[in-house]
This record gives sequence, C-alpha cells and structure tokens, in this order.
Amino acid sequence: MNPGGKLSPDLRAAMLGSAPALVGVGAFSAVINILALTGSVYMLQIYDRVLPSQSVPTLVGFTIGMLGLYAVYGLLDFVRLRLLVRIGNRLHKTLQQQVFALSLSLPLLGGQNASRLQPLRDLDQLRAFLSGLGPTVIFDAPWIPFYLLVIYLLHPSLGLLATSGAIVVVLLTVIAEILGRGPAARASETLVSQRNLADSGRRNAEVVRAMGLSGRLAGRWSEINHAYLAHQERLSDIVGATGSLSRALRMALQSSVLGLGAYLVIGGEASPGVIIASSILLGRSLAPVDAALANWRGFVSFRQSYSQLTAALAAFGSRGELMQLPRPEAMLKVEDLTIAPPGQQKPTVTNVSFHLSCGAGMAIVGPSGSGKTTLVRALVGVWQPLRGMVRLDEASLDQWGHEQLGAYVGYLPQDVELFDGTVADNISRFGGAGDAKGVLAAARAAGVDKMIMRLPDGFQTRVGEGGAALSSGQRQLVGLARALYGDPFLVVLDEPNSNLDVDGDAALAGAILAVRRRGGIVIVVAHRPSALTNIDSVLVMANGTLHSFGSREEVLANVIRPFPSTAARSASAVPMQKGISGHA
Repeated sequence: MNPGGKLSPDLRAAMLGSAPALVGVGAFSAVINILALTGSVYMLQIYDRVLPSQSVPTLVGFTIGMLGLYAVYGLLDFVRLRLLVRIGNRLHKTLQQQVFALSLSLPLLGGQNASRLQPLRDLDQLRAFLSGLGPTVIFDAPWIPFYLLVIYLLHPSLGLLATSGAIVVVLLTVIAEILGRGPAARASETLVSQRNLADSGRRNAEVVRAMGLSGRLAGRWSEINHAYLAHQERLSDIVGATGSLSRALRMALQSSVLGLGAYLVIGGEASPGVIIASSILLGRSLAPVDAALANWRGFVSFRQSYSQLTAALAAFGSRGELMQLPRPEAMLKVEDLTIAPPGQQKPTVTNVSFHLSCGAGMAIVGPSGSGKTTLVRALVGVWQPLRGMVRLDEASLDQWGHEQLGAYVGYLPQDVELFDGTVADNISRFGGAGDAKGVLAAARAAGVDKMIMRLPDGFQTRVGEGGAALSSGQRQLVGLARALYGDPFLVVLDEPNSNLDVDGDAALAGAILAVRRRGGIVIVVAHRPSALTNIDSVLVMANGTLHSFGSREEVLANVIRPFPSTAARSASAVPMQKGISGHA
C-alpha cells in the first residue's frame, strides 16, 4: 500500500496504537462467524430431526436456541461496529494536528505538485473507511475456507462444487481490482484538479467578475469535469460488469448446490437437511465477496488515501523534537544563499551573503523580478534554500522548530492574509485572549491602536475570512501589528506601505525605529522611498543576485542610474559600514 516502501513513524505509531482494538475486532469477528452457522445447523436439525419425529417440543427447543444465538450474534456485530468507529476516530485524533500542520506546509515544501496532495481529505477518508463496514470484509474473508470446509464435511461433492465456484467469484473480484486501479487513480487526479480550479475561482472572485472570466473558467472546469466523468464511467463499468457477473454466478452456484444436494438425497448419499444447510453455508461463505463489491469504491479510496498520506508524512512530516535554543539577540548572517521556488531546482536567487548586527535596519530594493520577495521568504524560513545558510546567532534556521522560530520572527508578506476571528486574535497570532497587554503593545507599536478602537467592537471586531471586514490599509496595519507582537528579534516587512496613507507611513517609520532601539533587526522590501525612513543600510538585488550593499546614502547614490542588466551580476559590493558586511 506504500509504493515508496517507507512508512511514516507517526502513521506507524497511530496504527500500532489501534492494534489492541483491532485484535478485539478480530476476536468478535471470529465468534460472529462461528455463530453464523446457526441458520445452517437449525435447518439441518429441522429437516433431519423435527420433521421425521413430528415433535413440537423439539421444534420449540431448537427455535429458542436459534433465537438466542442470533441475539448474541446481533449484539456482537453491534459492538464490533462501535469498536471500528472508535478506531477510526482515534486514528483521526492522533494524526489530526500533524496532518493539518502538514497541509499548511505543503505549498512551501512541494511547490505546484503539493496542490495535488490533500492530506486532510486523505485522513478523513481513512477515518470514514475504518468507521464503516469495509474493515469487516477484511476480518470475515479469512473465514471463507472455514465455511467451504464445513460444506465439504456435509458431502465432498458439495464441497468441491462450492470451492470451485468460490474461486471463480474471488478471481472476478481480483480482476475488478486490477482493471479498476488505473481509472480510479486518474479519476482522483482529475477530481483534485477540478476542486483546485473551483477554489482558485472563488479566491479570485473579484478578478473573475471584473474581467469577464466566468465563461472561460467555466469552460475549462467543464473540460476537467468531462475527463473526471469519463474515468468514473470507466470505473463504474468495470465494477458494475464484474459485480453483475459475480451476482449471476453466485445465484447459479447456490441453485446448483441445491440441485446437487437433491441428487445426493435421491441417491441416498445425504439427508434432506443437507440441501438447505449447504445452500445457507455457501451464501455465508461468499458474503465477504458481496460486501467487498458493495464497498468497492471505499476500498479504492482507502488505498489511494493511505498511500498518499503515507508518502506525504514520510516526505514532509515531523522532523522530531528539536532542542530549545535561546532567544536570538546578536545578529543575522546570510551565507552564500541560493534559493529556488518550492519543488523546483532552478534558482531564482544565487549566492547572496550579508551580515546584520542587532539594532540594524536594512532595505531591500531592486526592479520587479529581481528576487527581493524570494530572498525574504528564505530569511524567515518560509522557503528552504538550495544551498547556503541563514543563521540567527550562529544557529541555522533548520535547527529551530517552526513554533519556536515563529516567536522570534515577525513577517509581513506582500499579500496580507488575516484569518476569520477577532482583531485581537489575529494580532496575537491566535495565542489566546490572555495577553491583552501584548496585543495592545503590538497595536501601539504599529500605530494602529486608535484605528482599532474606532471599529464597531474594537479589538473584538471580527475581521471575516481574509480580513474582508477591513480595508486594504487596515489589513496591512493589523498585519504589521501581528508582525510586531511579542517583540520578535527579526522583523521582515515586504512592501509594508503599499496600501498606507501619510499617517500609515509615519506609523511604519515609528515601528521600524522602535524595533531597532530595542535591539531587533528590521528588513524592509521597498519600492516607495517613504519606507526607507529610519533605515541605515540598503541591499540592491538585480537579476537574482546581490548587486550592492552598504549604507543608505552610498548605495542610493550609486543606483540612481538604471538597475544593471545580466552583465552586471558580477559587480562588486559597496564597502560596508560598521556592524554591516556583505558580498556577492
């Protein structure tokens, strides 16, 4: 089930944690399958003992015993299903936090291919399958030979006929699995593409409406949906054909067993009860096959989800416990940093090196496409470098756990995304309502406290999905307050004034100065000159390389002329000021 042959330790631990309960399910299944002989034994006694003796008390005794055994059968089957529901829920609860964290990290680790991985959906699929009737097939299937053996004990000829028919029915099921595997995989892939396109359209609803893209996107969605339906039809045809053939063969087989039993009774080789008992036993022996065909889509979905979740957890899962490192307080060092977008090997930023001491403020400037945003994504640990290192106080970023590093880093991306919750929730990074002082301090540092208090419910105002209740400028200021929350050592702001007015620019300049005064490091990606207030050094990016780096006055004097072309990649850096160094 795991093509790569590597099982995630977390998934293995979760499965092993369910082992005792699965053993219990297996034990209940064993008793249930033995009790399933009740009908055959009852009919055998009716035909062989009750009818010849015409004894009503014997009939009543056998009937009471039969009803009691079936009551136990029903109770055990109910308990077995309850156990399976709890096994599915336990697996889900054990893995839910890690899988959710994985789903958040996949776009940053797997690039475009990550959109085809749906770990949360896969986990839900595992839980749904384990909580249903599908697993009972796995526990009941090993009992098929037992029922065939009982039929063989009734008469060898009946056993041979039943065994031959059962083999054919099982082979049909295997053929359905082999033929349906390809269409099922392709249907799953096209379904993911279909959902991704629909989600993308919803996220960009304004652009779609304003630019008249609805019809074109609908046409593209229809093409993907047509392919999905074609694969589904192919899968349904395969499963339907094998299922119909299996049912027809099974009914013919049961009738043949009845006919052969009658022939044996006529010849004096068997008693009349054998006819009915063997037919009931044959139906019971093939019940797991019926259940497998009825739950075929569940089996296919479970196999795909298990394989995909295993691969995702093994490739991108937890790195294990990392040692807690002290809060950084001295420097940021970048060493020969080469970066490519997630999932790609062609770098977009190459061989960038610089050093900043505590209290430094640096601006990153350069033309569009020069690699500024790519660089800052690596500085905060969002994108992993192909080569080189980013260090805080000599410790590379991969030595920090994400949660611990996040407490020491403040990041404001170009596109500010707020989460559905209150303003206080977003500023505190959903750390709870217990740190009102910290939330207020961050809002004051960003110069947004008065604006927030003018909102309908102040800090308890719900911002809506994506911050829809706020304007672009308000979202950017709330995002700035979130970046400053907890007094992080490294604050990285990517075009923080793109939606700000004059008052917002002043608040931004004050926030930058405050971070520097308390010994933090501020890095600002800037296109507007107002963002360079209270900045003492500038790094110029061009064509994915560090073009120059030094004091603000020196660097800006040198880049008044147009930014260099590819031929200028080897340009040497401007001499550094005290506490600042760098090279290309």
